[in-house]
Amino acid sequence: MNPYQYYNPKYYDPYTHYDFGYHAQQQNFHDFDRQPALERRVNQLERQFQVQKTELDRQNKEIARQNREIARINKEISRINNEIARLNQNDERHTRRLNRLNQRLRAVENRLNIPFQATDGEF
Repeated sequence: MNPYQYYNPKYYDPYTHYDFGYHAQQQNFHDFDRQPALERRVNQLERQFQVQKTELDRQNKEIARQNREIARINKEISRINNEIARLNQNDERHTRRLNRLNQRLRAVENRLNIPFQATDGEF
């Protein structure tokens, strides 16, 4: 008796060898149809997945909207910071001008012998 008889051309049928695996797959597929509890569970999970996907889509849209709002606010903050910098430069320019005028006023007061007092508004 030959233990490797399926290699013997007399007993070997190449089509039945592969058909066995195909029939096993078909059997498992039909078993699924015969199990309504599994089918219901799969349907339930698919519906749950759809709900979660819809919720994720909604959350992504909300995040995108918030990102646009943040970008708009950052742009406004940048504009305000530029305006503050401009005002600060203007303030410094006027402060330097007032200091120069104050020095000139003191020089004139000294020439005219007008006494300076700090209580005179610091000028």
